[in-house]
Amino acid sequence: MHVLESSQRSQLENTITKAHAIAEKAATTALKYLCVDEKTAPAGLSEEEKVLRRKLRAHGRQLGDRLSSNDKWQDMDRLVEEVAYEHWHRMLFARFLGENNLLMYPDPGGPIPITLEECQDLVEEENARNTWELAARFAAHMLPQIFQKESPIFALNLPPENQQELERLLAELPADVFKASDSLGWVYQYWQSDKKDAINKSEVKIGERELPAVTQLFTEPYMVHFLLDNSLGAWWAARRLAASDLASAQSEEELRARAAIPGVPLNYLRFVREDKGWTPAAGTFEQWPQKLSDFKLLDPCCGSGHFLVAALHMLVPMRMHEENLSLKEAIEAVLKDNVHGLELDQRCVKIAAFALAFSAWTFADPAEESGAPLGYCQLPELHVACSGLPVTANEEDWEALAPEHSRMRNALKLLYEDFCNAPILGSLLSPSGSTAARVAEGDENLFALLHKNLVLEEGSADAEQQDARREASVMAQGLAKAAILLNEKYTLISTNVPFLSKNKEDEFLQSFCETYYPEAKQNTATVFLERSLKLCLENGTVATVTLQDWLFQPSFKNFRKKLLTKNTWHLVARLGAKSFQTPMYDFNVQLIIISRGNNSTENFALFSQNKMQNIMRGLDASSRKIYNKIVDLQNSLLYSVSQSKFLTHRDARITFEEFSGTFLSKYADGLVGLQTGDDPMFLINFWEVPEIDKNVWEFLQQTPDIYTEYTGQTMLVRWEKGNGLLLSLSTSRPTQGLRAVGNGGIALHRMNQILPYHYAKERFHQNVAVLLPHDQKDLP
Repeated sequence: MHVLESSQRSQLENTITKAHAIAEKAATTALKYLCVDEKTAPAGLSEEEKVLRRKLRAHGRQLGDRLSSNDKWQDMDRLVEEVAYEHWHRMLFARFLGENNLLMYPDPGGPIPITLEECQDLVEEENARNTWELAARFAAHMLPQIFQKESPIFALNLPPENQQELERLLAELPADVFKASDSLGWVYQYWQSDKKDAINKSEVKIGERELPAVTQLFTEPYMVHFLLDNSLGAWWAARRLAASDLASAQSEEELRARAAIPGVPLNYLRFVREDKGWTPAAGTFEQWPQKLSDFKLLDPCCGSGHFLVAALHMLVPMRMHEENLSLKEAIEAVLKDNVHGLELDQRCVKIAAFALAFSAWTFADPAEESGAPLGYCQLPELHVACSGLPVTANEEDWEALAPEHSRMRNALKLLYEDFCNAPILGSLLSPSGSTAARVAEGDENLFALLHKNLVLEEGSADAEQQDARREASVMAQGLAKAAILLNEKYTLISTNVPFLSKNKEDEFLQSFCETYYPEAKQNTATVFLERSLKLCLENGTVATVTLQDWLFQPSFKNFRKKLLTKNTWHLVARLGAKSFQTPMYDFNVQLIIISRGNNSTENFALFSQNKMQNIMRGLDASSRKIYNKIVDLQNSLLYSVSQSKFLTHRDARITFEEFSGTFLSKYADGLVGLQTGDDPMFLINFWEVPEIDKNVWEFLQQTPDIYTEYTGQTMLVRWEKGNGLLLSLSTSRPTQGLRAVGNGGIALHRMNQILPYHYAKERFHQNVAVLLPHDQKDLP
């Protein structure tokens, strides 16, 4: 399958952005008609509409919409989002199936292939509103894990004029969009793009409502393939290549060709030449299971399922080759045994599950050059779950989901407390250590019991309470599925972590990270790296996209030391900035592969001794162009460094280049500048005022547009002698840079290229760094 061209990607983005706005408008109108946000139903509603209204209110509360204390009104924000998302994506998924000859008519004798044109002919016979509604209905039969038939969402009719607009937008997308391998990956990011922009512009602290939109970032294919090729691919190569292959090969390209998985090239697998011949640069992962059926991969931040789909495409031919399975048998085995995904946002989970199912059905037999795809078949339960489901039911309804006076009811009560923060913590939750799990100890697995055996006590509860309990039951089963996955240990964790600096987190998330991840707390990216290691088996491996700056920044010193002394490092690839095609505030990222060590008292000393002799590899692919990064990942020089050596570096910094001489810090301090928290409010150009009032304004040096010796000297900051609004805001940080005011130094542009220019002895912006000499005589 091809990938989207830039013009197709733009068209898809524009379509989804428009569809989002129209769908939310339609959802609001339809819900307002039923007065879902009001206490009482309007007199004109039919009995059927009243029942639907009641169920929608219960569903909204379960999603997290607030009910007023006097019961006079109920929020609809989350319900509107849910209705809009579900209706549009049911249509979108139906077209994906239709364009790939996968749409099935649910005939009692067995599913029958049906085209979108044939759906149009059946609209009246099937009592459907339109072609897309019918096609989506058939899709729901095929994918019950994605579209719950009993959900009241789909019983709600959108206004006809809005429905027609959505149908037109969907029909205008070219068929090629639905046959590209990366389309599904972009779908959710584009759905959230307007919300993400609005949140970033508002500069609010990021909590549970903002987190899914702000941290969702489509993982570039080259990142996915590099990480999987040098972990799962390296393990495969070590089993497939004989000693004679490693000794006689003339190049990495030759070795990649010999090690290739049937039908799957390992274009990013790196090798290094040693005394006895070549070896995979990241190692051979000898401690992994010997049987593929025992191999377990998890993506704890799976987004739209990019890593899961790529792993499926590697593992299926592996199992066909190793276990002599048919294509169908191998796909079922991989879905049953090998791939697992968790995601904070339930909507993203559905895209990931659909992407997995879609990839399975479109999988062509690698043993045949022009093999036909597998086609539709019933798949085993997909191990993809939402780790951020809200526990919004009241405790009485929640506990009523288990038999009275049972151990499970006691565990449910405790689980209620453990998972109340799931919408913001997601995969950071650790149910294996929960009080609920300990209470249920000795019984069959608590979370498996919850997933299969929740009850619904009819009793004397009224209809509204029954609706609430049904909603709680659906949510609890989903939560239990997530808890099962979080309770397991995995061979390989492969993911793209969420990127969010500590100063942008809300108070609860900050406090949680400081308490449970004190060394990694500066960014959710490093917190998730440490969490991922905890999800691994002993000697299990994490292969992840993560923040690059923690390799050297002083605030991560203890984190680096912890990871260097307790774990085995395999491979680090520095990507630097401009690594994503997504337009955004840019930051430096890296690809890292690292294995969890044994921390038991009896084995730790031996492990530490072995690990300190470990040779880790590194490469630099920090070019500004993605094409050049791809080339560098495949071909650039690999550094080999003893892991223990990094502990001798200042602050245990991770750098592969050799250096000697004296640190600059012997002669100067490096200072960071002023962060206002709102530049447009406090900064202007000096020519914008007729006269510079020193009681209000101070000069502020910023980053230059062009690089000359004297540059960046155009701005004023509303300083008000330090007594004004600027320093009273919690978002502003005057910083240590005030020490430099009035002194000579060198200004550095610290974003992108690090270039020097003249420091004007004034206040300076946070994007500027100033080298302040200990002795002014040392300045040139």
